[in-house]
Amino acid sequence: MEKKVLVVEDDDAIRDMIVFNLKRSGYDVIEAADCRTARVRIADHRPDLLLLDWMLPDTSGVEFARSLNRDELTRGIPVIMLTARSTEDDKIRGLDAGVDDYITKPFSARELLARMRAVMRRTAPEGDSDEVTAGELVLNLASHRVLASGQPVELGPTEFRMLKFFMTHQDRVYSRSQLLDHVWGGGVYVEERTVDVHVLRLRKALAPFGFDRFLQTVRGSGYRFSPDASKA
Repeated sequence: MEKKVLVVEDDDAIRDMIVFNLKRSGYDVIEAADCRTARVRIADHRPDLLLLDWMLPDTSGVEFARSLNRDELTRGIPVIMLTARSTEDDKIRGLDAGVDDYITKPFSARELLARMRAVMRRTAPEGDSDEVTAGELVLNLASHRVLASGQPVELGPTEFRMLKFFMTHQDRVYSRSQLLDHVWGGGVYVEERTVDVHVLRLRKALAPFGFDRFLQTVRGSGYRFSPDASKA
């Protein structure tokens, strides 16, 4: 699968140069010129890597990186800081904010690509694959298929995205508003009761296999996906 990279850079010429080289190298590239837009892009697309400029018009890249590192849902996204600042203190500030690497402008496309490959190798989870499992429930990210005890489960695209989110974030409670952000995306405006409708559809699809019990309602809080029935 193509790796998805979000480029957060307010200088159009620099951003265009980076995007051109990344696309030519086979990456799926998303763009943002400020941190507010970057947050929407992250919610909509969940990038595999973030290239982040230090000086941005709304929030500094360092503060943005720090906020991503505080959020469990974005903490795992590797970040490479792009900046003209080259002092040791600046590099330490960036690294202390949680970035994985630091590239000083100007830089060559070859250096950037090499740094990206190195960071993604370091941050790739062990056993990284296209499959996510929960007991005998298997979701294949590449083929967009779900198997329950070896039998295919028919899901609509929204239910597939919802199941993918739950299976990759097991045993935690998520509110309806959080699910809206991470399943529908930050740029989509739908009512919170829409979440309940799609949870019901997902449960109905899983019920013939007995896996609807994995998707639990937590009264007053939202929903939790847990293969451990004792947590229901």
